[in-house]
Amino acid sequence: MAEGDKPPKAPPPGKEAKEGKEQPKEAKEAKEAKQAKGGKEAAAPAKAKKGGKGKKEEAKHVGYAPNIEEGLEAKPARLKLRYRSEVVPALMKEFGFNNPNQAPRLEKIVLNMGLGEALANNKIMESAVDQLAAITGQRPVVTRSRKSIANFKLRQGQAIGACVTLRKDRMYEFLDRLINVALPRVRDFKGVSPKAFDGRGNYTLGIREQVIFPEINYDQVEKVKGLNVSIVTNARNDEQGRALLRHFGMPFRQ
Repeated sequence: MAEGDKPPKAPPPGKEAKEGKEQPKEAKEAKEAKQAKGGKEAAAPAKAKKGGKGKKEEAKHVGYAPNIEEGLEAKPARLKLRYRSEVVPALMKEFGFNNPNQAPRLEKIVLNMGLGEALANNKIMESAVDQLAAITGQRPVVTRSRKSIANFKLRQGQAIGACVTLRKDRMYEFLDRLINVALPRVRDFKGVSPKAFDGRGNYTLGIREQVIFPEINYDQVEKVKGLNVSIVTNARNDEQGRALLRHFGMPFRQ
């Protein structure tokens, strides 16, 4: 700097701050491009979520489901498929039916457990309800006495049993487990009686021990209890009901 030159004047502080805030045009464009790119990345997860929903619906259509109820609707029970494909044609051929709707079919299965000992011990009733729920997959209904009987020390309205009614897929699933898993575990099993029909095609089976079902933990059983299994059909006579159960695989005694 020469001796005669004057030093440059410093800009006012407000003007310097104002110039500092101003950005070049290129930096501004780069910032806008970066923001636009970030918006696309934010929209990508939402799109992926939408695609995941479509996959879920596609999986449900194929046969998979997130819960039991939807699973039963998506994939029918094994015995139900067997009834449509094998049992109905066999019954039509055996009895000479012209229409598949004439073939007998299952209406419902009722499990009943009588617990007279529950009058003195309420824990027996609670354990029986839990065991029936584990066997059937459905919460049972507690049955109560209709009238008082002094000789039995019974009062009206007391809980004396538990009952479960199974229909549709749950009915077929239980019958499948009963025939193929539970009955073969009976000690010295030689088959079930073919005469336990009521004259209208309905069959009742008595089970002495509930521990034959694999869902029951034997170590947690306080007392061995029995139960009745009533299989209700729309058969016209015992012969049709017996043929229906035989085609399902019921091991009748010869």
